[in-house]
Amino acid sequence: MYGFRIVDKLQKIDKDIKRDQLKYHQKRVLVSKEFTFDSAHHLHCYEGKCKNLHGHTYKVIFGISGFVDDRGLMIDFGDIKEIWKNEIEIFLDHKYLNETLPPMNTTAENMVVWIYEKMAESLQRRSDEYFGARVEFVRLYETPTSYAETRREWMEVE
Repeated sequence: MYGFRIVDKLQKIDKDIKRDQLKYHQKRVLVSKEFTFDSAHHLHCYEGKCKNLHGHTYKVIFGISGFVDDRGLMIDFGDIKEIWKNEIEIFLDHKYLNETLPPMNTTAENMVVWIYEKMAESLQRRSDEYFGARVEFVRLYETPTSYAETRREWMEVE
């Protein structure tokens, strides 16, 4: 009764659905995309294991909000991936972070703010493509159970 079935009739634009129906709402929505990268670093002025050169498989999660266009899309997930690959990951993946990031102690707390700023700058440059798109949060996992996070409201207050 509930098994596999082939669609009887594929919906066609301008015949079965009108273009002005594609945009269902005018609300702000949030989309999220995550990525991983591998890097090496060490911490300065820190007495613990992390003062020595070591590596992590990091995971970063972006939350980006905005308003949908006439097609009902806010931002294509592929566009987020393109920004990540071309403007952020190039400084992080398989890199020695103490060399490739701006002068800072390469803590998760510092890195998450840098990653947030890079994504926010990129979205700002593309503001004509993505109406009202803004970074709501970035979460950076240093290990599967430990992360640092920053949010738009925290970034704008300081």
